[in-house]
Amino acid sequence: MTDAQDTAAETALRTAGGAPPDAGVAAEEAPIPLLEPREGVPPVVADADGLAAVIAAFAAGSGPVAVDAERASGYRYGQRAYLVQLRREGAGSALIDPVGCPDLSGLGEALSGVEWILHAATQDLPCLREIGMIPTSLFDTELAGRLAGFPRVGLGAMVESVLGYALEKGHSAVDWSTRPLPEPWLRYAALDVELLVDLRDALEKELDRQGKLEWARQEFDAIVAAPPAPPRKDPWRRTSGMHKVRRRRQMAVVRELWEARDRIAQRRDVSPGKVLSDGAIVEAALAVPVNVQALSALPGFGHRMGRRQLEQWQSAVDRAKALPDAELPQPGQPLNGPPPPRAWADKDPAAAARLSAARAAVSELAEELNLPQENLITPDTVRRVCWEPPAERTVEAVSSALAALGARPWQISLVAPLLTAALAANA
Repeated sequence: MTDAQDTAAETALRTAGGAPPDAGVAAEEAPIPLLEPREGVPPVVADADGLAAVIAAFAAGSGPVAVDAERASGYRYGQRAYLVQLRREGAGSALIDPVGCPDLSGLGEALSGVEWILHAATQDLPCLREIGMIPTSLFDTELAGRLAGFPRVGLGAMVESVLGYALEKGHSAVDWSTRPLPEPWLRYAALDVELLVDLRDALEKELDRQGKLEWARQEFDAIVAAPPAPPRKDPWRRTSGMHKVRRRRQMAVVRELWEARDRIAQRRDVSPGKVLSDGAIVEAALAVPVNVQALSALPGFGHRMGRRQLEQWQSAVDRAKALPDAELPQPGQPLNGPPPPRAWADKDPAAAARLSAARAAVSELAEELNLPQENLITPDTVRRVCWEPPAERTVEAVSSALAALGARPWQISLVAPLLTAALAANA
């Protein structure tokens, strides 16, 4: 048993981070600062020989493997990994530089069949997939915390409330593309996987105690089985402040500026926001400036911006101004599913009544089970079933509809009777 497990055994689930109210917790105690990894900070592996040694060590290890990745969001283009951290019994901890070792498929294959422990797995899996690391089995400590009823499920809060240790979280938003990586950052990164195995074991026991362990296993299997997310349609529509843009010509300006910015950001490998802010794009769209002078007077296009930069942004505005009406973007995005709930009362009052009854029933059950409503069943799933209910308002028919929408068996068994009642009462 590790030191962290000893602490967890002594304190049960600590309350500093907000443990489930019925977890049988001990009195609150001050968390113990965790300042140094057990074996010290491992060297960063950045070449083929070092990677081969890590693969051999982790293949020979035992039990699950803790995995984490650091990205450079806000600094670099895209969401690629700039550091991968691992820890496994018998292998210790490892820090791998994906810039020096861009292909980690050999490591992924060596860990095939091994349970991977990640915190908020869906955030890290896309960048891990890019470098060849794809789990066949996983345990998500953040999702486990949600299912167990923890109100705070960040890694620091979970480690504190479950294991009684305080993690230093001061480097979470730094530029991980920096080379060489400073020693304090590497220590922080190594500590992120230091206690994941201990946290996983404690959460598994708590989920089992609450009768939710099978629910968690189904959720983890669904994450593993999920295909990569398809490219977002019309990503420019997500520009912050887009709600102010009403006219189609103005929307075309947003689109042209967004796409020009994206090309520049990708070429320079910097975050798009560092090239041109969303606020500046929206200001230009609202004003539709007639020339560079008018553009330079707008917020976000001030005196610090050179003439050449201003001209490239004005060219994008001019392209939008020259588009024929038939090529202007349509307001709103094509709906894939039901309309926004606020419009239901006018479009289909019966559907609005069904949704109101279904939401109330789901909310009550989620509170009873001490877990977030969105983990019991996604709001989108509830809306789709209520907008186009099955022809037969039976538990079997509703169960089939839920399964077709991706609900897991545990969710279906709990929610199908509630939705059936809501649909039948408002038939």
